[in-house]
Amino acid sequence: MNDIEVSSGNVYSDLGHADSKEMLVKAKLASKIGSLIKARHLTQLQAAEILELPQPKVSEMLRGKFRGISEAKMMDCLSRLGRDIQIVVKPAPRSRKLGRVEVVFA
Repeated sequence: MNDIEVSSGNVYSDLGHADSKEMLVKAKLASKIGSLIKARHLTQLQAAEILELPQPKVSEMLRGKFRGISEAKMMDCLSRLGRDIQIVVKPAPRSRKLGRVEVVFA
């Protein structure tokens, strides 16, 4: 019989990546960038011009290879695609000792 393992909600953590939280944030940002590029019917070359990234870097990001792209650059990409970025820092609930980073799209 196959054992089923319940996900933690972060595939990178489940796979044992040390930087799993950062990778999950980047994955969500890259996914949103990809959906905006698709919604605007942009080619990768057109997107690269707007994002001020080389086309191969855009291609890699859209395929989930975003280790060489900072979260700040990804937020800049979203801004260049017409999205406002808001960073909110607030106290964590008392039930949690550590804060968390999460990406929420409105």
